[in-house]
Amino acid sequence: MNSQIRRPEPDDAEAAIVLRRATKRFTTRDRGAFTAIVDVDLQVRAGEFVTIVGPTGCGKSTTLSLVSGLEAASAGEVSVNGRPVSGIPDGVGYMFQTDATLPWKNVLDNIAIGLRYRGVGKSEAVERARDWIGRVGLTGFEDRYPHQLSGGMRKRVAMAQTLITEPSLLLMDEPFGALDVQTRELMQDELLRLWSGSGAAVVFVTHDLTEAIALADRVVVMTAGPATVKDSIPVDLPRPRKVEEIRLTPEFIELYKRVWDSLREEVEITRARGASNVA
Repeated sequence: MNSQIRRPEPDDAEAAIVLRRATKRFTTRDRGAFTAIVDVDLQVRAGEFVTIVGPTGCGKSTTLSLVSGLEAASAGEVSVNGRPVSGIPDGVGYMFQTDATLPWKNVLDNIAIGLRYRGVGKSEAVERARDWIGRVGLTGFEDRYPHQLSGGMRKRVAMAQTLITEPSLLLMDEPFGALDVQTRELMQDELLRLWSGSGAAVVFVTHDLTEAIALADRVVVMTAGPATVKDSIPVDLPRPRKVEEIRLTPEFIELYKRVWDSLREEVEITRARGASNVA
């Protein structure tokens, strides 16, 4: 495997994504305020794969929502490719934990639909969709409907749906969380293969530390809610990677310990709050 040189965290000038003191507050039912994240500073360069870990409910998904433009920051700055985010930025692909396949459309049509929405002609969209069906290993399943596919196959459809538009920024919110361990590892390898050489910046939220380290150039650890960035840990493992090959290496285990040491305190704080609320 070829080694890949790791650079330090990017500054604003070279970053595809910049959050500066980004804060998000939501209004509660009793007209109070709930702060999801506070003073988040995060920069991601083009072509960099960043994973985000943190305690349950700390605001990881909210951070993605600010970058995607689905939510506006209450305070601070959020920019993509040098422009303040005021809506959904150009070139963003978003993959959620629940796939967005349309049950009444077959695999081919589901994968082509994003191009059609962008004004691509039907014949070109279908041709490109067939190409992506081959890339994600679904040749022969073009006419199947989502209910006829396994969970892993539906994830392959969702990944093709997202990547066919050639996004420069890929946001992923626990996309493989519902899969069994073996299927998840296969999908992680597929994602790395398809992302490699694309130049896309990736921000990937996960609860799985093995997944976070295996995929990333850098793991960002967030605090207990309201979340802010606690740590940013470079992953100095060579690429290309095979998840099942690297996760038992001494280097991987050392990184796992470092990430968990940073995260453990925040998890304990969240657990203590939950116990207090129950009591």
